[in-house]
Amino acid sequence: METENKRANSWRRVALISMLVALVAICALVITNMGRPDNPGAKPPAAPKDILASWNDCESRNAFTSYIEAITKKDSPDFIPVEDRIAVFDLDGTLFCETDPGYFDHMLYYHRVTEDSNYKDKATEEEKRVAGVCKEYFDTRKYPAGLDVDHGKGVATSFAGMTLDEFYAYVKEFREQPANGYTGMKKGEAFYKPMLEIIQCLQANEFTVYVVSGTDRFIVRGLLKDSELNLPANQIIGSDSSLVATGQNGKDGLEYVLTDSDKVVMGGEFFIKNLKMNKVTAIMQEIGKQPVLSFGNSSGDSSMAKYVTKDNKYKSMAFMLCCDDLVRENGNTEAAEKMVKMCSENGWNAISMKNDWKTIYKEGVTRKS
Repeated sequence: METENKRANSWRRVALISMLVALVAICALVITNMGRPDNPGAKPPAAPKDILASWNDCESRNAFTSYIEAITKKDSPDFIPVEDRIAVFDLDGTLFCETDPGYFDHMLYYHRVTEDSNYKDKATEEEKRVAGVCKEYFDTRKYPAGLDVDHGKGVATSFAGMTLDEFYAYVKEFREQPANGYTGMKKGEAFYKPMLEIIQCLQANEFTVYVVSGTDRFIVRGLLKDSELNLPANQIIGSDSSLVATGQNGKDGLEYVLTDSDKVVMGGEFFIKNLKMNKVTAIMQEIGKQPVLSFGNSSGDSSMAKYVTKDNKYKSMAFMLCCDDLVRENGNTEAAEKMVKMCSENGWNAISMKNDWKTIYKEGVTRKS
């Protein structure tokens, strides 16, 4: 009898412990889910206005914060599920300095062909010609017709044979050089601080952020790797060139099988410049969903902005940066005015660098006079 009582008491203790463990697990689950957007009482992880410290109180900032508040509240008619919170950003002139004195990728190419002691004597006549056109662009600030494709081809051929790790290391070394027109900043540090805050706010509110750039995809990856904007490689879309195996020797990829001794290297063939309508098709192919937010700065981003805001089942918006600051940035009044007009005609939101931002770059950076 005593043995049976002991056994009963033992089972009671086991049952009680099991109930306590289950209760603790349920409480932990409830606490974990209290702040999630699928909870009716959930709040965004961070209020937008607390993150956007580099912004003045302005129309573009208020439009953005109102949007975030509307689409993250479960009971809002504009609520967007987390899996559909997708934002796409251009790079040059939108997140990163566009003219110092030219695009980062154009300066990288010019350095490769004319300054790199390990390559400049091997450069082809065509590569040198394109480098000369880049120099013309740097000097005049006017982008020559046809340079976008010619430059893409030049990047592909001049870096052919490099592994991606070697190429990323090359880009990283170049980005460590001092910025041409600024003090207190390296070439690879020229991120717009207010736009980094926009991305931080989006990520805090569970957006997936993509860079959709006209710059070569691998240059963008090398530029952003271990930077203030360290996005995963699969969230970086750009212009494309070929990759091949070291032993492939011109064979089609359908006819060649990778061997144990092969390395994958840059193949030297340029495929596509990711601008204008090409940005739209790249988004459809690589993301597979219509984004709800678009950020750009030029006519090259207009198709992306229209795609995001046209016939979207969710509340969507497009923002365009207007480089109108002639003191802190290499502004262009004429181009800024054209962009303001384009925004007005299309219902997009214009962001004034001059009026909307307290600062442009990180602390201690000044533009050379």
